[in-house]
Amino acid sequence: MKHFKLTNETKVNAFGVTLFRIELTIDCKWGKVGDKGGFIEKEENLSGNAWVYGNAEVYGDARVYGDAEVYGDARVYGDARVYGNAEVSGDARVSGNARVYGDARVYGDARVYGNAE
Repeated sequence: MKHFKLTNETKVNAFGVTLFRIELTIDCKWGKVGDKGGFIEKEENLSGNAWVYGNAEVYGDARVYGDAEVYGDARVYGDARVYGNAEVSGDARVSGNARVYGDARVYGDARVYGNAE
């Protein structure tokens, strides 16, 4: 069962991509039903028990899954993957074919891109 839905609240990011705010549909470790999260372009951007919150954005063919979390003003895009127990936060960017996984933490103004793991 999916733990979120796209809301009608949208924004267009700096690249012209329309993003939708997400909202919890079940009570879970991220909060209660109705609590708002961050922004994603499409449902395929988020799965498993992962969560996006704050002003964070996930778009393109990027995927956040497992128990990963993306928050703050972080951006995950391109074909990037964030999974496992990984966290991306602050003003961090993960893009291209980059992979952030396991217990990795990417934060601050960090940039992970290309084919980095």
